Amino acid sequence: MNTNRFLGTLTLVMAMAVGPHIVRADDADELIAKGDEFDKKLQPKEALEDYLPANKLEPNNVGLLCRIARQYRHLMSETSSKQEKLRLGYTSLEYANKAASLGSNNAEAQLSPAISYGKMLPYMGSKDQVNTSPKIKTSVDRALRLDPKNDTAWHILGRWNRVLADINVVKRVLAKALYGELPVTSNEEAEKCLKKAIAINPNRLIHYIELGRIYAQMGRKEDARKNIEKGLAMPNKEKDDPEMKQIGQETLKKLGVSEVAAAGPPSPQSSP
Repeated sequence: MNTNRFLGTLTLVMAMAVGPHIVRADDADELIAKGDEFDKKLQPKEALEDYLPANKLEPNNVGLLCRIARQYRHLMSETSSKQEKLRLGYTSLEYANKAASLGSNNAEAQLSPAISYGKMLPYMGSKDQVNTSPKIKTSVDRALRLDPKNDTAWHILGRWNRVLADINVVKRVLAKALYGELPVTSNEEAEKCLKKAIAINPNRLIHYIELGRIYAQMGRKEDARKNIEKGLAMPNKEKDDPEMKQIGQETLKKLGVSEVAAAGPPSPQSSP
């Protein structure tokens, strides 16, 4: 084989070997970009139609795995079936855990399992709830070490503290006997976390309503009312905002406060 023919053959072989990878990468980027548009509009089903094929092309793309986990969490809010919520939650968790295992230095990836667990927690049995609690804390701690200014992480940590602070001694003893010991926390710790979340990002209504729930649990009725009403007055921007407002209204009812009209139609924006 002469030199020119050899070089031509080598070039063809290289093109055959490298070409498909270049096309695949371009295809994945295009699919992700399309999915991102639906993600911004809070349309999880449509987003997954682009994200899942992109995941087949780039199965170890950490950012994409986080996006997919988020869409399945969004879908949880679109069904009333507890069984379906858990199914979607575990699917979300599968992608979130993979993202976390691949993205050891990525705060969003480390936080993703905690968000999925948090969404699933109300629908789990007691044993699973107890077993899940330390996993949420571990995930949040890892995220905050990487990004101390992650307001979502502080929100989740605050909620984690609030829930555990509300468990009385009898329930703790019973849980320890059946499933294992629960961490001891306080409403004061929960309050600190939510105040940090608000300081970092004061434009999210979920922070104010959650802080109001903490104050309600502490018996600080007026502080609870002020924060919940502030959250209710803010426009919906994230997928969970309508549900959070409903929780806020229910909290006000329990406090004996008249219902407050929530702000109008949503302004779509991607949420965790």
